[in-house]
Amino acid sequence: MSERVTNWAGNVVFGARRVHRPGSVDEVRSLVASGGPLRVLGSGHSFNRMADTTGDLVSLAGLPRVFEVSADRKSVRVDGGIRYGDLAVALEKEGLALHNMASLPHISVAGAVATATHGSGVRNANLASAVSGLELLSGAGDSVVLSRDNSDLAGAVVGLGALGVVTALTLDVVPAFELRQYVYDNVPYTSISGHLPEIMADGYSVSLFTDWTGLDATMAWVKRAAPMSGPWFGASPAEGPRHPVPGMPAQNSTDQSGTPGPWHTRLPHFRMEFTPSAGEELQSEWHVAASDGLAAIEAVAAIRTQIASVLQVCEVRAIAADDLWLSPNYRRDSIALHFTWIADTDAVLPVVASIEEALAPLHPRPHWGKIFTASPESIRAEYPRFGDFRDLVRRYDPAGVFRNEWLAAILG
Repeated sequence: MSERVTNWAGNVVFGARRVHRPGSVDEVRSLVASGGPLRVLGSGHSFNRMADTTGDLVSLAGLPRVFEVSADRKSVRVDGGIRYGDLAVALEKEGLALHNMASLPHISVAGAVATATHGSGVRNANLASAVSGLELLSGAGDSVVLSRDNSDLAGAVVGLGALGVVTALTLDVVPAFELRQYVYDNVPYTSISGHLPEIMADGYSVSLFTDWTGLDATMAWVKRAAPMSGPWFGASPAEGPRHPVPGMPAQNSTDQSGTPGPWHTRLPHFRMEFTPSAGEELQSEWHVAASDGLAAIEAVAAIRTQIASVLQVCEVRAIAADDLWLSPNYRRDSIALHFTWIADTDAVLPVVASIEEALAPLHPRPHWGKIFTASPESIRAEYPRFGDFRDLVRRYDPAGVFRNEWLAAILG
């Protein structure tokens, strides 16, 4: 009898006939050898049917933890089931750090990398850009080890789960560092329209939040090494701690007092020891070229009334370019517009379609793990190496062990 499993938000009920939680790589190898269909479930923080299957669903959370710092202390090898929050604590004990963190430290490393999930910062590429090595069990039954001297790595890192089961990753690390976090209320639209590049560059990571009931940003979260005081681009320092989503408890959020703290306690918006919300939400996100960032904000502002009716909060942030074939930031510095919606798919989807129409002239690339309605053909057209990725999938998974309906549509 199949086990009922949902994604984190509960908007997807997986159709798997069986759910597996292997305790070793050998057990994973046996599952792959059975021939599929098979999909790997990370932390479930995807809002579409990317991880769905009518076959076997596999969680790697139970794999033995792997944490191996290289002799030169410039990289770390980890297992395919580890979460960022747990990895960060282990790295901090070694005096090391990742260059970037996403808003949620609760997500799995392998799942985040496969979908090009990101932190932010004009000089910070996404989380996947830190991958210098990948170990996977391919659909062809091979144990594959890739490193940066293998041209396949750039195509395999953001792999959408299409090539195989990632059992281990090697990540670049840097010396541990401290940051401060500040929150400001009410950033005037005139500041945003006149100084967007300067705003985004004024910290290690900067996020603007708005509910689109007006043009001004309701908040800015600024993470940086140097102290700050007084107004910031016309915004006022917040009088107390904030949560990005209106009405949610601020104690779930990371420290905003401006006190220096370890990198992994400031870069995420949310504290590892708290669940940031109950999952009562849907999410969408689109990336455009940084040079088109203001045009994207203006395009969204023009339909803000429609957006505000189903929106909890919108976040605007920057991400540096990378060379990963299916990264939304492939060879272009980017501005991302992230939308946290109410948990009502029927009400949200028409608004998603309207945003995609408004952004279409700016060549948006949707986040792979979020909700979007754009056609697979239009998405493929935004990735110069998509054809090469499709060839890579055929080579690594010729029998379609990891194919599902969502992936088949994307690949075409």
